[in-house]
Amino acid sequence: MNPHAPQPTSLTALAHSLWRNRQLILQMTRREVAGRYKGSVLGLAWSFFNPVFMLVVYTFVFSEIFKTRWEGIGGDESKTQFAVILFVGLIVLGLFTEVLNRAPTLILANVNYVKKVVFPVEILPVIAMGAALFHSLVSLGVLLTAFVLFNGYLHWTVIFAPLVLLPLIILSLGVAWMLASLGVFLRDVGQTIIIITTVLMFLTPIFYPVAAVPVRFRPFIMANPPTFIIEQAREVLIWGHLPNWIGLGIYTLVAIFIAWAGYAWFQKTRKGFADVL
Repeated sequence: MNPHAPQPTSLTALAHSLWRNRQLILQMTRREVAGRYKGSVLGLAWSFFNPVFMLVVYTFVFSEIFKTRWEGIGGDESKTQFAVILFVGLIVLGLFTEVLNRAPTLILANVNYVKKVVFPVEILPVIAMGAALFHSLVSLGVLLTAFVLFNGYLHWTVIFAPLVLLPLIILSLGVAWMLASLGVFLRDVGQTIIIITTVLMFLTPIFYPVAAVPVRFRPFIMANPPTFIIEQAREVLIWGHLPNWIGLGIYTLVAIFIAWAGYAWFQKTRKGFADVL
């Protein structure tokens, strides 16, 4: 394969590549997840204990030290309800930021795939997303278990959780393709993204409801990509409401456009990867 040959950039080509390499994506995602815990005593069990530990710590800090309460919740259940509300936000934001933080170094960490082997490098962000999804699903399992223990039931609307997360997954992939390419040519991108994702934690309604934000600042909070998905995830998981289908539809269309733009950028610039590396 000529690394300098033009690469397809259409959505059809993207779908074809993902389908053709589905087994490779699955295999490398498994290796990615297993490799993260390789050599540790507990192994994959850490993927369960990490979210449990973070749930306990964040809940203690914000409900006992800062005395944070969520609007509309009171009484003895406020602390446990705050825990699951908080955790929903952490799961969604964690999925988004994990992929973005890894994206700038994906090509740099897999130089052999670019220079020596005929390998579909466009699947590297998909593999990173697969690993992030695995950890998010484990955290979601912890969340649902905690919700049942605290409340004794689950809302039937939890079945819509995958549909709520799908637009964010598509959007994250588009941004990841772009960052993976930029990370090859601009090594400062990785450090910049870490700063941006850290700031996002405080500009996303995780520890506070959107209603608590001053009206003049709300448009900026709502423009934050994870905000709408976090709000919709809470609707279906915590409050038992149906998602905003119109909002999700618009978000999905925008996400698909960004995914295509990111993929096209990646394909257009990949011919320079081998030269730079």
